Amino acid sequence: MAIGVLAFSIGLAACDGPAASQGEEAAARSFEPDASAASDAPPPASTGGASPASAGAIRGAPAFAVVYPGAQADGAPIAANGPSGPGGLITFSTDADPEAVVAFYRQRAEQAGLASIMAMNQGEARAYGAAASGDNGASLQVVASPGEDGLTSVQLSWSAGA
Repeated sequence: MAIGVLAFSIGLAACDGPAASQGEEAAARSFEPDASAASDAPPPASTGGASPASAGAIRGAPAFAVVYPGAQADGAPIAANGPSGPGGLITFSTDADPEAVVAFYRQRAEQAGLASIMAMNQGEARAYGAAASGDNGASLQVVASPGEDGLTSVQLSWSAGA
């Protein structure tokens, strides 16, 4: 699983040289928590009370790709453009358990019309993927695993679709 995530991350970062070459300054500006861009739907019981409305929007990302409520981003998101449209990758930590994190993103993906295409449990780690129909449709992938510090480490990647 780790090799697959790493390969996806490298591929996403290499999708478009000009987007990546705009520098870290542009990437740092692309993360702006903004609750107004999040859904107002009530949270499912399994999110541990986290409301989708309190999630942090990421500038340029689709509404289903937000930072989990209350999470601490490890840094600015990485943005890229490719055949599947604009996309990105962000990592963050949260005190929510991996199951709650995946349930949160599953709900957001389904609200956006994406279909579940992958779910995996390995020990306490959870992974989930969803995509729109078509070769270049929107997609979301999330991997959540417990960290040594008691927090859940999350890697979220997305494509807005072409």
